[in-house]
Parts: sequence; structure tokens; C-alpha cells
Amino acid sequence: MPSALPDGEPMPEDGALPGHALAGAAERPLGFYLHVPYCATRCGYCDFNTYTASELRGSGGALASRDNYADTLVAEIRLARKVLGDDPRPVETVFVGGGTPTLLPAADLGRMLAAIREEFGLAPGAEITTEANPESVDPRYLSELRAGGFNRVSFGMQSARQHVLKILDRTHTPGRPEACVAEARAAGFDHVNLDLIYGTPGESDDDWRASLDAALGAGPDHISAYALIVEEGTQLARRIRRGEVPMTDDDVHADRYLIADERLAAAGFTWYEVSNWATTEAARCRHNELYWTGADWWGAGPGAHSHVGGVRWWNVKHPGAYAQALTEGRSPGAGRELLADEDRRVERILLELRLSEGCPLDLLAPAGARAAARALGEGLLEPGPYEEGRAVLTLRGRLLADAVVRDLVD
Repeated sequence: MPSALPDGEPMPEDGALPGHALAGAAERPLGFYLHVPYCATRCGYCDFNTYTASELRGSGGALASRDNYADTLVAEIRLARKVLGDDPRPVETVFVGGGTPTLLPAADLGRMLAAIREEFGLAPGAEITTEANPESVDPRYLSELRAGGFNRVSFGMQSARQHVLKILDRTHTPGRPEACVAEARAAGFDHVNLDLIYGTPGESDDDWRASLDAALGAGPDHISAYALIVEEGTQLARRIRRGEVPMTDDDVHADRYLIADERLAAAGFTWYEVSNWATTEAARCRHNELYWTGADWWGAGPGAHSHVGGVRWWNVKHPGAYAQALTEGRSPGAGRELLADEDRRVERILLELRLSEGCPLDLLAPAGARAAARALGEGLLEPGPYEEGRAVLTLRGRLLADAVVRDLVD
């Protein structure tokens, strides 16, 4: 969750949505994102809305404490029930992210999930995910999570090489994420993801291959692999600017992506989004698919973003200000925007083109349609789906996804 908030119109104090937001809601899935903003230490590349204990000390007092955070989150879930009124939809996905959600007791995460179950109900087979730092869980903790209703867990592995982890300021030891996968399986988790990052300064192709092999050897059914983005204001950006570590270029990122796709495909993984691979359709992250397909989700927590029926809003960033709003019976929303039809059309192209199913060609304006024809000729789009009316990226197209999207949204 990026730390910067967009501009927008003021959010009503009661969080009320325009009447049109729930029109046709029964046809759209509903999910919940629960943001836990606490971290034991700050990773050098992180630009998310997260806080260490030292960063919170004296800036919000007891209201910013993680000790009572679950109660605050539950208060927003109850606010969501009031705002959505008699919306009959059960929740299909819940994703607890951060930060490091597993710094909270497993019982606290379970209470948050129980509040969603009590207020909305969970759809049969609902996907319930939490992110986890490998050093913040053990077999007992994972068993408690599973007993509380979680059925999917995502571990931040990033790399199997110690010198790469050091550059990223990751505190876990190599081998621990792989052990976590085994512990999660033993606890009864249906689905397990490992997050990887490529393109870290000082990482070699062999380092990246070793990380992929270690991740695959652990036996997850989902792997996410992201190119390192150096965000301004982070410790890593400052180190690069001072010349302490080199900046990785786009050609290296492209080479690492090709290595990842080849190795993952050979191991039985199939890409379904540019940065995500799964062993089966059931192993895909259904919650993220809500984002990519423009469904509805309520984001609870400091800085969390929500979207319901073409209305997007975001909460205040600081945990103290967030808790204060809910304590006073106000929405913690900092602002919102009402998406016009053209905004939603462009967003569909931006997001759906990243999926293996691609986006319908009839979404494209005339200039975008001409760009799609050029992209087909340049080997960036698959011929078969194109003939059937869909723009689907080839492997080369995935390497140039951002550029292809820019052309197609014209």
C-alpha cells in the first residue's frame, strides 16, 4: 500500500456512498482488505504506509498502539456494514496485508475475520489470506490462524541469498521462508504463496536462479515475482544516490523476468498476471483478481483504499488519526473520487491487459485499436485471442507491458 494519498473530494463524515454505487452490486464480488500498518523494522526499499514502534512513539499515543488495533479495525468493519446497508452479498475474499500482520496475535487476526463473518457472512469457499514475515510465525501461530478461518498465507521471501536480503534490509535468514511453507502445509493451509523480488543491486543472474530454485523446492502453489522499484524517499534510494550501491537497469530486469518465466513454467506454474504464477486456477489469488477486474472491495485500516460501484476512497494514513476518527464515530476516509465511465474504461484496459485472459478489443478507442494492430504485428499480442476479440500479451509483450498499455489507452 503506497504511502502517498491522492487528491480528491471530501469524504462524508458518516462514510455514505452515492446512491448509484450499489446499483448492480449483486453481479459483482465483494472483498475486504484489512491493513495492519506495523513492522518490526523498516525495509530499505519500502514505501508502504507502515510504522515501526520508534516511528509511532509520541505520535498518536495509545490510539496508535497495536495492542488495541484489532478493536479499531472491527469498528471500521461495523461502519462498512452501516454504509453498505442491506447489501446482501457475502464476502468472497479477505486479504490481511501490511506492514506485518503477523506481529499481531493470531487471535486478533481471527477477531477481525470473525467480525466480517458476523456482519456480512462469508461466501462458501471464501479465500482468506494473510501476509506473513517468515520470522514472525511459528507452527503454533500458523495452526491458530488456520483454526481461526484463514486458508491462504503469503510469505515475504524476496531472495534466498543473504547479501541480497542485506541490501533490502530484510531480517529473516535464508531458508526460513521455505521452512514456513512446510509449517503452513502441516497446519492445513490450502494455498501458500512466496513473494520474490528481482533486480536488487548486487544480485546476479545466478543469485536469482538460486532464489527461484529455493522457492520452487519449498512447494508453494503460487509465486509472485516483482521487479524492484526504487521509490524516492526510501533508504535504498538514498544509498543509490550516494553511490553506495548501483542502480539496476531495465535490461537486467527483462533478463530476470525471462529466467523466472522459464523456470516457473518448467516447474508447472502458469502465469495469470504479469507478475504472478500459479500451479492451478484454484491457486490463483482471487482477492487480487478483484482489483484487476474492477470488482468491489472495502479497504479497512490506515491509508487503505476502497472501491464500490465506481466510487474510490482512501483512509487517513496515520494510525492515531485513523483510530481517533472511529472513536468519535466518524468515517476515517480522507477523500474520494467518483469515477466517470471513461475513467473506468481506461482502468479496465490498464488492469485487464496484465491478465492472461487479456482485455476485450472493443474497450479500445480508435487510436487504441490501431495501436493494438501495430502491437500484434510487432509480436506483442497473441494472434489467436486477437482474432477472437481480445488483446493478450505475448511473453515479449509482458516485458514491455507498461509501454503497450500506454499505447492502447490512447
